[in-house]
Amino acid sequence: MEQTLSEEEKAERLEQLMDLLEMVRPIIQQDGGDLVLVSADVEAGEVELQLQGACSSCAISASTLQAGVERILKERLPWVTEVTGGVDEDIDWEESAAMGRGGYVPNW
Repeated sequence: MEQTLSEEEKAERLEQLMDLLEMVRPIIQQDGGDLVLVSADVEAGEVELQLQGACSSCAISASTLQAGVERILKERLPWVTEVTGGVDEDIDWEESAAMGRGGYVPNW
């Protein structure tokens, strides 16, 4: 059952989420990737993210999103109930692999 939050409470939750994502992003960026918020339903606790850059050719990007980012969000923001998302597939895998130093595999 969804809660009914005031506009102020919604804004506070969104700010908490953005602050936490800004804390996590540099870790992903140091390997040539990035993390982008696609959408957030702060009442239902549903967050959609996208990994970009070198993440599109990284063999562990799904683990980064699920075991890393999702775990951090749920631990630090108790209202987060679901984290979904994926990897931006639009970037060329060779360009992606050249961006970072993670475990890269061709995406074909």
